[in-house]
Amino acid sequence: MTSSHILVLYTGGTIGMQASASGLAPASGFETRVRAQQARQAERLPAWTFRELLPPIDSANMSQANWLAMVAAIRQGTQDGCDGVLVLHGTDTLAYSAAALSFLLLGLPVPVVLTGSMLPAGAENSDAWPNLFGAMQALHHGVPLGVHLYFNGALMHGARVSKLSSEALDAFQVVPRLRQGERLGEVPAHIDFRQSRQPVNLLSLPLVPGLRASHLRALLDSGVQGLVLECYGSGTGPSDNAELLGVLRAAHARGVVLAAISQCAHGHVEFGVYAAGSQLASAGLISAGGMTRESALGKLFALLGAGLAQDEVERLFSLDLCGERVE
Repeated sequence: MTSSHILVLYTGGTIGMQASASGLAPASGFETRVRAQQARQAERLPAWTFRELLPPIDSANMSQANWLAMVAAIRQGTQDGCDGVLVLHGTDTLAYSAAALSFLLLGLPVPVVLTGSMLPAGAENSDAWPNLFGAMQALHHGVPLGVHLYFNGALMHGARVSKLSSEALDAFQVVPRLRQGERLGEVPAHIDFRQSRQPVNLLSLPLVPGLRASHLRALLDSGVQGLVLECYGSGTGPSDNAELLGVLRAAHARGVVLAAISQCAHGHVEFGVYAAGSQLASAGLISAGGMTRESALGKLFALLGAGLAQDEVERLFSLDLCGERVE
C-alpha cells in the first residue's frame, strides 16, 4: 500500500536526542529539525503531519502505557486521513514496541513503520536521516499492511525483529527461526486495533541451572498474569524437579498463562522432542514455536490486555496472527 500523507509520531529516543549536562537526553522540537533537513533532501517525499508524544523519552523507560498512547495516536491519525504511520523511537526497546504494536494494531487499514537511529541526528556519520527519510520513502513507494521496522536500508517484520548489537548501524535483524503452524483466518473484533486494552502484569524469565521452585513461586505469587518462560533448546527444562513443576501447575490452575520460547537465537519450541519438554507441556505451558521474546511478550500483552479468558488467550497465542509464527 502506497502512502501519500504520513503521520510521523515522535516518541523520543536517540534519533532526536541532544547533549545535556548528564549526557544525551530526549529533546522536544524535533519537527523543526526534520523539516529543515528535508529541505536539503533531493528525494521526493510524501506529505506528513508531525505529532509528539510528551514527554519524549529514552526508550529504556518504555512502558505498556506508552504503547497504548502510541495506539491511540495512530488511531487518531488514521481517522484524520493519514494513510501511513512512521513511529520514531529509541533503539533499546524498539523491537519490543514493534512486536507489541504488531498485535495491538491487527486489522489497521494503513501500514505502520518504526525507525530510530544508533547516533543522534546531526552527529558525525549519523544514521538518523537515512533511517528517517528512508522509512518515509518506503511508505511512499508502498509497504504491506501491518507493522514493520526500517533500519539501515532494510524493511523488517515488526513481530520477528530483534536488536543484536548495541553499536552497529545494522543493529536490527530478523534471525532465521523455524516458523510454521496454523494461521488465524479473519481477525476477530475482540483483538483488532479498535479493541481497548488494560495494563497487564507480565514477565519473561530465563531458565538457568540452579533455578529453585521457591524463586519461581515468589515470582508467580506476585500477581503475574502471564509468564514467558525462556526454555533450553527446543523447549526443555528441569523435568526432574517435581516441586518446580508443581509451582507451574498451580499457577496455570489459577489462570496464569504460561508460554515457552527457546533461549537459542535460532531456536524454536517443540515440546515432544524430549521427555523434559513434555513434562513442561503437562504443567500447562504452551509453545511459542519460533517466536522471539519480544514477540511473545507483545502478543500476551495484546491478548491478556483485551480481557480474554485464559483458554481463549492460549488458543489465539497458539495461532499465527500476523506472521510471528508462520513464514
